Amino acid sequence: MEDAPEAYEFNWVGKQAARAEVLKPIKKTLRPVKEDSVDWDNTQNLYIEGDNLEVLKLLQKSYLGKVKMIYIDPPYNTGNDFVYHDDFAMSADEYAEASGSVDELGNKYIKNMDSNGRFHSDWCSMMYSRLMVARSLLKEDGVIFISIGVEEFSTLKSICNEVFGENNFVEIFSWVKTATPPSLAVKSRKTNEYILCYEKNKNGIKYNGELLDGGDQPLLNTGNARSVLVFPKDKVVFKTKAFPDGIYEPYCKDRVSLLDRIEIKDGRATSDFRLEGEFKWTQSFFDEEVLKGTSFIIKTDNLSVRFIREGEGYKRPTNFIKEKIISPLIDKPSVGVGTNETASSYLTSLMDGKNVFSYPKPVSLVKYLTNFVCKDDDIVMDFFSGSGTTADAVWRYNLGKNTDLRYILVQLPEDLDEMLKSADSVTKEIILNGISLLDSIGKPHKLTELAKYRLLKTIDRINKETPEFKKDFGFRVFRLDEGNYEDVKRSPKEFKQDQLDLFLNNIKTDRSDLDLLFGCMLDWGVQLSLPMTQEVVDGKTIYTVNDGDLVACFAENVSEDVVKAMAEKMPLRVIFRDSCFAQDADKINIYETFKQKLDWSDQEVVKNIRVI
Repeated sequence: MEDAPEAYEFNWVGKQAARAEVLKPIKKTLRPVKEDSVDWDNTQNLYIEGDNLEVLKLLQKSYLGKVKMIYIDPPYNTGNDFVYHDDFAMSADEYAEASGSVDELGNKYIKNMDSNGRFHSDWCSMMYSRLMVARSLLKEDGVIFISIGVEEFSTLKSICNEVFGENNFVEIFSWVKTATPPSLAVKSRKTNEYILCYEKNKNGIKYNGELLDGGDQPLLNTGNARSVLVFPKDKVVFKTKAFPDGIYEPYCKDRVSLLDRIEIKDGRATSDFRLEGEFKWTQSFFDEEVLKGTSFIIKTDNLSVRFIREGEGYKRPTNFIKEKIISPLIDKPSVGVGTNETASSYLTSLMDGKNVFSYPKPVSLVKYLTNFVCKDDDIVMDFFSGSGTTADAVWRYNLGKNTDLRYILVQLPEDLDEMLKSADSVTKEIILNGISLLDSIGKPHKLTELAKYRLLKTIDRINKETPEFKKDFGFRVFRLDEGNYEDVKRSPKEFKQDQLDLFLNNIKTDRSDLDLLFGCMLDWGVQLSLPMTQEVVDGKTIYTVNDGDLVACFAENVSEDVVKAMAEKMPLRVIFRDSCFAQDADKINIYETFKQKLDWSDQEVVKNIRVI
């Protein structure tokens, strides 16, 4: 008898419930918190407070297949950290009672002790459901990096093999997390943590690691006719030994002439400039190379410029990441990826001299991983965002590379007072520092409040360090909450006549125009980061998203002038509140206006106009 086909599956108690939860519809929404945001009108970065499983599910329509890179640093399941308590078989009340930790928005988390009979299973279910949804958000050539300790390393790899496919495994990176491992260890002194890397679909795209010595090539070719090239300031690195900070007047040396007066600061010119020489390329070819990501380096004062094509000037990254690895910058600094200690020192300097985060990841680590795969305006996501390191890394990466990467951060608003109850002595001191800092700035005792404060302090520091760079150093804050509409649990005949208006307006009374607008954007699959404007016509506010992708008005009794102003924006989609119309005839007239102004058919009117 022939052997049966071999089959392998990684199982644990609760797996089927976790899988079912992925497919379960969600009745929540993301409410904008404009007062906590920075540069609300222009920023394309998102900071979202709430249970990351629910948030990820809400983002599926808007960001399906849109995210280039995910980096997460989830709980390691050490027995001392907190995990999301996803016992899907419990009722809501049972769930809350069992977990013992529920904030005002219903977010649930527990300290997963190793005495728990489902110690590993609970952690597996937590990770499995979130990775399943996260995979759908990745682009077809998207990549995920997951930091993990030894405790659940093998478990996580088994889960990832199932979620992403064993064939899509890329590498296990070993990161040296500390320069001073514990000296009292009985068996061994641990210096490393691990970063699992998977692609959504295995591809041949090369990863960028440290600079390849000799990877640059000369732009000059002896014998060519002399020509003039205009060099963008952000695409050229001047070696600081040959070009210390200062003003440089036009000059000629050997075969190349500098035609413009320039200022060099930190190895970069502060303005575009022209060089004349025997160049290989015409200006048009040069410009095409710049658009492809080619950069340039000038090592000596003879101005012998050299070029580095994107992906050609870098070694493939090694799977061992430590502080002495050279950072992937054209002008090599003396140190590269830092440790927990360097991260703690940096954050303490940011957070008013207080140590308020446990075991933070260094900005340089996330920045180093970002350089592997990201370019242009890619989206980077972190749904265990903790202190906000990924946001810091994206901002600084954009400064160094002149890119416009965007980020989406998600973090549970963990209650610091609740965490304090079961914290060990070291963690307790850190939590108390955080509480003290939040008290000093008048903020609630939530981890997310510490993270947002860190982002504000990071923005201040970057603006002081590099005031000349005008990048997107803002973020829109959203908070997970129950849906915008009241649940009607009785039939119309159970209501008195004066109560029937509940069916005409089932929007919750505490919801603002922005709440309704972003709720509709989620339903329609519109990205939450798109720019928006607002204007007042005839006393009514009109909201316009991305120059007409969506136009909305939520005021009551809108006039014909308001409708015409909305139609003139040539919108793709339109939203009104039901109370905008005094009677059904008004609604029909509005439909007709859009049909005439935009040449919409009856089917297009029904499809493109939503009344909530």
